[in-house]
Amino acid sequence: MAKGEVRARMVTTAVRLLAEKGPTGASFGDVLEAAGAPRGSTYHHFPAGKREMYDAALDLASQRADAALEGVRGQPADVVVETFFGMWRSLLTHTELRAGCAVLAVAVAGDDAANVEHAGEIFAAWRGRLESLLVEGGLDVGRARTVAAVSISAAEGAVALARAEQSLDAFELVAAELVELARRAG
Repeated sequence: MAKGEVRARMVTTAVRLLAEKGPTGASFGDVLEAAGAPRGSTYHHFPAGKREMYDAALDLASQRADAALEGVRGQPADVVVETFFGMWRSLLTHTELRAGCAVLAVAVAGDDAANVEHAGEIFAAWRGRLESLLVEGGLDVGRARTVAAVSISAAEGAVALARAEQSLDAFELVAAELVELARRAG
């Protein structure tokens, strides 16, 4: 593997392991083993240690979420919310309910304050992005702010329920309710 490829593989693997097992299942050793990367890769690619690897993983997870919402600019608010929940539905079905949100995993179980703070910054950015999309979709700023925060909170909880119950039933109920909320708010 080329130098950049090893780092990219480690970051992608860290996202997956954080989403599936949380920080306790995403140590350097876990990431190296799952990525098939040589032992010397750890501090070569992440000289600041695990914090640096987790920050890179959180950034990649955030970029993936942003990319999933890219096509909804200017769409009605309910389409924005449905797309947001669709992103999570896709993750759940693709991983057979094994993966959740890597950002949430670090926010609730991370042991490094800087990583937890970084997760908080990502959540704030997601709220801002959703708010902006919802305003463009016809909601006033105050309502968009509320719908964005409720959508993220509800989606994260619905993902946790789906994983714990090994069923999309509760997730689909929450998604339908939030899409209807966005429809009525517009």
